[in-house]
Amino acid sequence: MFIDEAEIIAQSGKGGNGAVHFRREKYVPHGGPDGGDGGRGGNVILLVDSHLNTLYAFRHQTRFKASDGKNGAKQNMTGASAEDLIVPVPAGTVVFDAQSERVLGDLLDPDQQLVIAHGGRGGRGNARFSTSRNQVPRIAEKGEPGELLKIRMELKLIADIGIVGVPNAGKSTFLSVVTNAKPKIADYPFTTLEPNLGVAELDADNTLVLADIPGLIEGAHQGIGLGHSFLRHIQRTRVLIHLLDGLAEDPVVDYGQINSELALFDPALERKPQVVVLNKMDLPDVSDRWPTVKSELAERGVTAQAISAITGEGVRELLYRAAELLDETEPIQESEQLPLYTVADDPREFKIKRENSGWRVQGQSIERAAAMTYWEYDQSVSRFQKILQALGVEDALREAGIEEGDIVFISDYELEWQN
Repeated sequence: MFIDEAEIIAQSGKGGNGAVHFRREKYVPHGGPDGGDGGRGGNVILLVDSHLNTLYAFRHQTRFKASDGKNGAKQNMTGASAEDLIVPVPAGTVVFDAQSERVLGDLLDPDQQLVIAHGGRGGRGNARFSTSRNQVPRIAEKGEPGELLKIRMELKLIADIGIVGVPNAGKSTFLSVVTNAKPKIADYPFTTLEPNLGVAELDADNTLVLADIPGLIEGAHQGIGLGHSFLRHIQRTRVLIHLLDGLAEDPVVDYGQINSELALFDPALERKPQVVVLNKMDLPDVSDRWPTVKSELAERGVTAQAISAITGEGVRELLYRAAELLDETEPIQESEQLPLYTVADDPREFKIKRENSGWRVQGQSIERAAAMTYWEYDQSVSRFQKILQALGVEDALREAGIEEGDIVFISDYELEWQN
């Protein structure tokens, strides 16, 4: 089954905890700190697999969690870092943050990778906190929490040439004749409910990759008739073969309608070179009306061709014309691909909200610092207080009107305010 949309939840691994430990050896009564660091948590990575052509696998598995890093140990032993979790996806996958709709990546090339959730770093052991002033540090860090992200993926087929037209224009028949593709074919509209890819061999050195895009109807740009699902597959093509149904009531009107739908969905589609073709010339009625259709299209500045996909009449000439346009068309540059955005938010930013039971502090950096604190060690708590000062949280709480004894909530932790 062809699936071109999917949503998954990715969670990277938590970093291992740093250890609080002191050397205990015979004849060494006051051994120094030797608590090791925790290992890094595993990343969740999308990897382009050239053998895949659909997002079908994500119908059955929607949650992906990487392993946590191992804890540090005595004798300065660093915990093992977790292996990354590799998730294979087909080429042409566009990745979005499901919440903000930011584009996280556009995966086109074989073996291209995109880290969608970074593993948490390992916490530092107490050996890292030893100083000339504090030679017995009872302080360490817990591992940094992993990232939890819901992403949405869209698959856009990668083809040189897209075949477009109204339902039942003969696109699937044409594709099956010129390539080794085996699309479903029948004499009724909307036979094709999913895009098909095929490779046409012009000669020993030249091939064309064609995509048969399901028939477009009026309102496709608004999603009517699965319009959005179909139209996005045309965006990556460089040349269009616009197939007209020779038995349609008015093929010229159909030509205008399809181009309108393309332009309304994405103005760049209107600028793609087109080979306009009237199909079904094996039928006498179509053959008789061809001169009229050709003349009406010429009045619009369009030079059209005529073929019969079933008999093969004119098909070879059509492919060579499409190949010529492809040679004349500049390859899609990296700058023309979907824009890639970076996170604009400062992780040090925070918000303070008054609640009935106290004050709620929310922010990426402060919540992660709380999660990495050993609350049972006074020195770790003291270090966390310094982080509150450095981020400006203490000053902000005072300005908001916090009083002695008020409760401050940071993530799942409750702290009592003391002046």
